[in-house]
Amino acid sequence: MYNRILISTDGSDLAQKGVDHGLALAKALGIEVTIITVTERFPVYSGGASYDFAWSGAALSEYTEGQKMAAASILAAARQSAERLGVEAETLHVPDAEIAEAIIAAAHKRNCDLIVMASHGRRGLGRLMLGSKASEVVNHSDIPVLIVR
Repeated sequence: MYNRILISTDGSDLAQKGVDHGLALAKALGIEVTIITVTERFPVYSGGASYDFAWSGAALSEYTEGQKMAAASILAAARQSAERLGVEAETLHVPDAEIAEAIIAAAHKRNCDLIVMASHGRRGLGRLMLGSKASEVVNHSDIPVLIVR
């Protein structure tokens, strides 16, 4: 049915539910997984003609290094979860990217035939106001997506 699963995590407690579910499915099927975390670009405000922030190279470098360290920690914890279950796991950090696009692109590149991720399951105005990376992945992926709540 599935040959390889892509599991997305941001390191949150909710995302861990998705990691756990994806790993349990991989264990039951005897397949490998790729565990991905994506960090977004440095938030830069461009408010038009009256506002113009110029970030120093040091600020950008500090942000990038902080994102790398956070991603390494998130992926190390996910790898430990996989090892405890005896699931073969590759980890991947995609920096400076749009989250949904990076998840879908990684699934294609690694020949994954299922994406597993967690979602709060917000509906209506809450989803519109806050946005939903899971919703974006579901709406744009041609690979099946399993949402865990």
